[in-house]
Amino acid sequence: MNERPNFAGLSGLEAIRAMMDGGRDIASIGRTLDFTLVEADFGKAVFEARPSERHLNPNGIVHGGYAATLLDSCTGMAIQSALPAGRTFTTLELKVNYIRVMAHDGSPVRATGQTIHVGRTTATAEGRITDSQGRLLAHATTTCLMLEIPSPRDR
Repeated sequence: MNERPNFAGLSGLEAIRAMMDGGRDIASIGRTLDFTLVEADFGKAVFEARPSERHLNPNGIVHGGYAATLLDSCTGMAIQSALPAGRTFTTLELKVNYIRVMAHDGSPVRATGQTIHVGRTTATAEGRITDSQGRLLAHATTTCLMLEIPSPRDR
């Protein structure tokens, strides 16, 4: 099991970069669904995924939940990258629009999240999934609740 790292005192972006530099998973859901954080900057995060037959719904197409998870992840990490030390978030709302069927032949897709607003109590971001030819597959907006990370003595 992947032990949770301690990044006390680091900003969201510093913690994300430390995990990426150390080869650590940003989220175990990425192992489960075969996607990886490939880029992070202040207010932006990019994941790469390779949908395959194991991500299909009973109708034989990539499950909408796969796209929703990618979009929740890229928008969430975009928000995390803009947070100061001691702050985190949880998703309050995710609105997804599906544009095209996602190929399941193992070709890469990119999920890019960008912050819109990061405030004291809420944050918003938008995300887009594109295929290897740059075609839009799905897009989303999210609203997140800002939280204080409890100190170790308060846990």
